[in-house]
Amino acid sequence: MADRILVFYGSYRSDRQGIRLAHYLVGAFAARGAAAELIDAKALGLPMLDRMYKEYTKGTAPEPLETLAGKIRDADAFVFVAGEYNWGVQPGLKNLTDHFLEEWFWRPAAIASYSAGRLAGVRAGLAWHGTLSEMGMVVVSSALAVGGIGQALDADAHPTGDGGAALDRAFPRFADDLSWWTEAARAQRAVRAVPY
Repeated sequence: MADRILVFYGSYRSDRQGIRLAHYLVGAFAARGAAAELIDAKALGLPMLDRMYKEYTKGTAPEPLETLAGKIRDADAFVFVAGEYNWGVQPGLKNLTDHFLEEWFWRPAAIASYSAGRLAGVRAGLAWHGTLSEMGMVVVSSALAVGGIGQALDADAHPTGDGGAALDRAFPRFADDLSWWTEAARAQRAVRAVPY
């Protein structure tokens, strides 16, 4: 069974560099046999959080929210492509995740951070680790951090230069870690109901 992986990206900027990393990850996971899908917060256009998905009466949630809830429930694992804004998280990605809660439970998540600078978004990655754990996901210990995002991947999401080479070297361990936890969580859910 192919791992069903959702890759979440949350920048709303007009000149988005991190989308290259999101596309790279979708392609790299697909090359390993996973069924990977990009979930782009900007393309979804969810409103600022007013009501969580679970707060709508059954059948009354806006269509994009209903569709995404189903995709999250059906996924085996998640990857969060986390840009760093002033030492913190991207508001678009945070807004998307906050629309849901129970839908995230009992699945592994991995964080791939990036920035234009040399610190590669690691402070945002650290912030996301706690947030995703609180939302019921098991965050794998392997992480990707891509600095100089505009030089590490070209416009078609192909690795370039030293940064791209470093990404290509780091991805297999990142993917192996997520795959191990994905398989473990899927096997456990098949033999035992989740506690809540």
